[in-house]
Amino acid sequence: MNKKDQVIALLKSIETGEAGPAAVINPSQYTQHNLGVADGLAGFGAVLQQLPPNSAKVNTVRVFEDGDYVFTHSDYDFFGPKIGFDVFRFEQGQIVEHWDNLQETPATANPSGHTMIDGPTQATDLTQTEWNKALVESFVDDILVNGRMEKLAGYYNGDHYIQHNPQIGDGLSGLGQALEAMAAQGITMKYDKIHRVLGEGNFVLVLSEGTFGGQHTSFFDLFRVENGKIAEHWDTIETIPAPSDWKNDNGKF
Repeated sequence: MNKKDQVIALLKSIETGEAGPAAVINPSQYTQHNLGVADGLAGFGAVLQQLPPNSAKVNTVRVFEDGDYVFTHSDYDFFGPKIGFDVFRFEQGQIVEHWDNLQETPATANPSGHTMIDGPTQATDLTQTEWNKALVESFVDDILVNGRMEKLAGYYNGDHYIQHNPQIGDGLSGLGQALEAMAAQGITMKYDKIHRVLGEGNFVLVLSEGTFGGQHTSFFDLFRVENGKIAEHWDTIETIPAPSDWKNDNGKF
């Protein structure tokens, strides 16, 4: 199996309980960045043991590969319904490191009728990966980290922008309305640092750190690029717990 298939099988094994797919994890070196899970293969196994029998469901909707990294977008029932991004780093054919970001699945679609997981799933424009990664990193740095809103329109093709964030409607108008509504409620969203940018073709995932509503937060944002512009966006937002509550010392990123 290739790396993508190995990752899909590993994630599915959370649901099925099958032991074989976990063999792709390096038993002597597995660095875990989910702060609720202990380090190593033993930590992964311990979490699976805590799941109520037959409760887990995993549907991996998107899987992409960037060098040694495979990243996925999955619909989970894992201690409750969640949408999650997972990032796995391979070394010599085995998984040696894992990051994720999980958000509870909302009960309803967003203002434009989209869910957190629907939309295109297959990467295209495979020769444009590095260009698209640079575009998206510039967008996150300009707009989300530094607030250079005068540059916002330049990243989009007019108002053609499909949004999967559960609170925000399509288009730049939807984004503007959501930001105004948050500001009116005194809720601030601030991106402080980009930690990692991964891509395959027209899909780019950005891992960032910041604050949301005053809470230390991790932002995983997936963008689809079309004709050199940002065309679609999915994300998960997760509060980073206080270090005293961490099950490992590796940090979220």
